[in-house]
Amino acid sequence: MLLLLCVTVLTSCNSGDASANTQNQSSAQTSSTQSIYRKISAEEACQIMLGTEKYILLDVRTDAEFKTQRIEGATLIHYDEIDGRTKTELTDKNVLIMVYCRTGYRSKIAANTLIGMGYTNAYDLGRIETDWPY
Repeated sequence: MLLLLCVTVLTSCNSGDASANTQNQSSAQTSSTQSIYRKISAEEACQIMLGTEKYILLDVRTDAEFKTQRIEGATLIHYDEIDGRTKTELTDKNVLIMVYCRTGYRSKIAANTLIGMGYTNAYDLGRIETDWPY
């Protein structure tokens, strides 16, 4: 069902916008030595999820929030535990990581923490409640 919704949204998007998003993403990923904070849209995340590129969808909310609502395939690491758990659970610092939470506050903190730890492709997907229509 997620794939069907993503395909529907993507086919209704302007193809010029999609290519611009792809170019923005590519330029953000080309420099493996320099990483900056970047917020990505649900549409960009959906394109990544439909593609063949390896990615990690990281939910940084509480266990209770995760049990109530989540994006299929997400890994749960509470944002307060990012520093300790990522060293053993997210060992590839170059893998694309899309971080989300309930309101966008914790995902922004978590994405910036990952960037500070040397992860090169950590993006803030934002809030599941309003930013994820799928």
